[in-house]
Parts: sequence; structure tokens; C-alpha cells
Amino acid sequence: MNKSNLFRLPLGFGRKRIHSSLLHSFDRAEIGGGRPIVMPAQAPSGSGSGGGGGAAWRHLLLLLTALPLALAFLAFALQWRGGGVEDPVARWPPHAFPGMKASHSAAADLRLPSSACDEVLVGSSSPAFPYLRGWSFQFDAAHNPKVCVQTSTSAGLEQILPWLFYHKVVGVAHFLLFVEGKAAKPGVAGVLESIPGVKVVYRTKELEEQQARSRIWNETWLAGFFYKPCNYELFVKQSLNMEMAIVMARDAGMDWIMHLDTDELLYPGGAAEYSIRRLLADVPGDVDMVIFPNYESSVERDDIKDPFSEVSMFKKNYDHLPKDTYFGMYKEATRGNPNYFITYGNGKSAARVQDHLRPNGAHRWHNYAKSPNEIKLEEAAVLHYTYTKFSDLTSRRDRCGCKPTKQDVKRCFMLDFDRQAFIIASTASEEEMLRWYNERVVWNDRQLNLKLLRKGVLTRIYAPMAIVQGLRESGVFTKVIAAGQSAVNGKVPLKQHDAQNKTDPKTTDISRKFIKANSRKILNIIEESANMDSDASAVPPLSPPSLDDEHEFHVSCPGTDRSMDG
Repeated sequence: MNKSNLFRLPLGFGRKRIHSSLLHSFDRAEIGGGRPIVMPAQAPSGSGSGGGGGAAWRHLLLLLTALPLALAFLAFALQWRGGGVEDPVARWPPHAFPGMKASHSAAADLRLPSSACDEVLVGSSSPAFPYLRGWSFQFDAAHNPKVCVQTSTSAGLEQILPWLFYHKVVGVAHFLLFVEGKAAKPGVAGVLESIPGVKVVYRTKELEEQQARSRIWNETWLAGFFYKPCNYELFVKQSLNMEMAIVMARDAGMDWIMHLDTDELLYPGGAAEYSIRRLLADVPGDVDMVIFPNYESSVERDDIKDPFSEVSMFKKNYDHLPKDTYFGMYKEATRGNPNYFITYGNGKSAARVQDHLRPNGAHRWHNYAKSPNEIKLEEAAVLHYTYTKFSDLTSRRDRCGCKPTKQDVKRCFMLDFDRQAFIIASTASEEEMLRWYNERVVWNDRQLNLKLLRKGVLTRIYAPMAIVQGLRESGVFTKVIAAGQSAVNGKVPLKQHDAQNKTDPKTTDISRKFIKANSRKILNIIEESANMDSDASAVPPLSPPSLDDEHEFHVSCPGTDRSMDG
């Protein structure tokens, strides 16, 4: 800017006087890169006065420059850990919060039951989410409702512990584990018994005899599954275990009971918190049963070792999809498989613990005194991790003695994919099995995956993965195993323990003869009462609707299930 434009000078001023006035009226100050700052003009009152004014401005500029620098230095000093300000996190030991018990690391000297456990249950040296360390996983008695989960399992610790502690995190208070096979071994069952809130029930001679006297054998609702091998036999056994679990849950003061397999995780979507307890607390008081539609795992590799912490993509249940989307994308979603889901699609259910409650197969509950009032949840689901490992093909084959023919597998398996998988695992080479597994189970077409994700048929769910990884990295599993192993070593000698939990072959024969005799009697009753209400029959694992059902879905009236929104 031109200085002469700042003032209007009298016309009588000569050049010399103008020059003198400007010298007294302006003072330049250099800041940073030399940008001039022009000071306001003052009346010409002599050289002394002008020099004093310039010095004052210089002092003011110096003060304005130094003040921000001083404040910045002070802020830096306050944030510096060595500057005398205590960091609140430093008050407690690493990976601990107030109220948590100090935990010692037992992973270094721990001998896990198998190499599989070692891979799946031991965390790395640098925890990714370590703040579950030291948690007691105990729930205050005032926390309601109290939820109980029952399962029948022969799995090992590498599968049961992540499943169990995940459900502890989401609010399950009590577990009833009916164990046999690997799960009944002292090194596994002893660890499970040492966990608070867990009751282990062995398949002993006494249990067989008690279940042989069950009223179920004199009723018709489960009779169609009696005296059949493999999946049918398992289905009956699960129902008998569920019947006993109802009494145990009531004695333990539980409000809700649910049957889950150890390859299933509850996903409390739609709740205000990631909590199954909070989800069921919001259920209306007149509701007896809550149905959780199931989502099916969609693995993207054929080398999965720990499904709970490696699988994040799931196929949604048809109940959670618009029907146009479900049937419109049906062929692409099935990828040549017999059904939309490779296994069951009718979900699982939770029941309010009350008088006259009974199981209605592994997927539903019923009541002897009334038809239960049920609702179907709109966002919550059961995540089913099915055929997530290539070894699942051979493990299912080894559990069943059926012949690998199309006719014989029908009497062993209820679902079409299970039948196909059994035949492939029994007749194909390892290379052929792997190729079949990649074609039918593994989702390795990224373009198709992206398309189905955009349509909502597939979805990503990361919460279970994060929780299980956090549990592992925090050393929860290794600590439980260490404590359980020390408890087992101080208890019954190994041979005595094995003898105690070994099922007597004579008991098995008695049980099977009992089943056979009652089956004949009950099948005669069924033939005489063919017009009975079919709703009372046990609900088996069912496949989702197929394209043949599309017309029926479009023209039928809404079902009787109430949703949480209804």
C-alpha cells in the first residue's frame, strides 16, 4: 500500500516537511519473512516523542510473539509424562483395570492337551485386545434375566472354550454341558468343571437308566426319530438331554433356557447392548418362546483352523431378507448345492423356564399345558459355523456307520447336503474331496461375494471374531486350562475317573432295546391317530424355502409368528 494514500496532507506542505512528517509517523517492524507492518501515524511532535512511540510498539510486538510460544511450551510440558503429571493408566499393572484381580501368566509353562489346542487357544506375545485379562466372568445375582445355555458335545477344549467364554461375554450366566467322547476325557471335562457357572453332565450308566424312564418314550411327538442311526439318534439324545436340562435350569434359578451346539454362537443384534441378557429383558412378559433365525458361515478359504476367529462372512436367513431378494438371488446364492443353506435353516429358540415346559426337538420348545406364545427376532440370530474346516467332511463320516449309497444315507441324515458330503467323504480321494469342498463350500469368487454383499444376502459380522481373539490374547483360555489341570491332578486317579465315566455296553444295549420296544408301541399309536395336530410333533432341522415355494410365499397369509416390532 502507498503511504501517501493514508493521509490527506495540507497543500502548503513542502517536500522537506512531508519527508520529516513521514519519518515521525511511521515505524516499520519486521516479522518472520520480512513482511512490513505499518504503524498508525502520530502528530508530529518532535523526534523524542516519535522514538518513544516506536519503542513501545516494538515491545508490544515482542510480547504478542512470546505469549503464544510460552503457552505452547506450557501445553507441551503438561502432556509430557516426565513432566510431573501422573498418567491414570500407569496406576494399575499392564492389561488390568480397577477391580480386576491381578493375574499371573501361566502360558509359559503350560502344557496344553494337544497341538490343536496350542494353535487355537494360546495368544501371541503382543496382545491385540488384552482387557479381558483378569475378568472373573461372574454376574451379579441382581442381573436379570438369567440365561442358561445347554449343549450336548463330544468336542475338545479348542472348540468348547472359545464357544463357552464368548457366551459368558454376551451375558449367559449358566451352562449345562452333556459330555461324551473327547469332551468326557479327564483332561477336558476337568477343565470345564473348574469354570464357575458350568455344570458337566457325564453320559454314565445312571444317566442312561434315568433317561430310559423318561415320559418321552410314552408320547408320540418324538416317535418318528426313534431307533434310527446317526443324526436321528443324536436328535433323540439331544431331546432327552434338553428335558433333563429344564429341571436343572429351574433348580439353578434361571429365567431362560436355550439349546445350542458348540459350532453355534448367539448374535444379539438389535439389542441396546451386545448382550443376550439385555435382548431377552426387552421381550414382552406374555411371550413364552423367542426364535433366533440362523445365519450360515461362508468361509473364504479351505485352510480355516479356528472358525470363531477367522470367519466373518455369513449368509443371512430368509426371514431377514426381502422375499424378492431371497428368491431373485436364490440360484446364485446356492451355487449348485441342494438348498439355499447347506444345512438347516429354521433357527434355534430360547424358552422361558416355566411349568410344563418340554423340548420339541433340538430347534424348538413346547409346553404340555398350552401352545406357547412365540415371537421371531428381526435382527438377532444364531451364527452357525457349519463345514468351516475341510476336516469336517471326514469327521462326520467317521461318526456314522452307514453305507455311502443314496438309499442308505437317507436313513442316517436328514438334510441333502449332509448326505452328499458323507458319500464324497466315503468314496473320493483326498484331492477330489478338496476340489469338491472348494466348489460347494468355499466362497472364493470375489465378484459374486461382492454382489451378494451389496444385495444383503451375505453380510459381515466381526464382533464374535473380535471377542474370541481378545479372549485368546488376554490369556483367558490358557489360565483356565492351567487351573483346571491342577484341579484334575488333585482329584480322582485317572483310571478310576475313566471307569466312572465310561458307558457300560450293557447299559447301551438295554437303552436300545427299550427304544426299540417303545418305538413299535408308539408307531402303532401314530397310525391310529393320523389326524393329530402336527404342530405338536418335534421340529427337525429343516432346509430353507426353495424356488418351488416362491409362489406359496407370495400368495400365503402372514404366519402366526410375532416379531419384536409387532
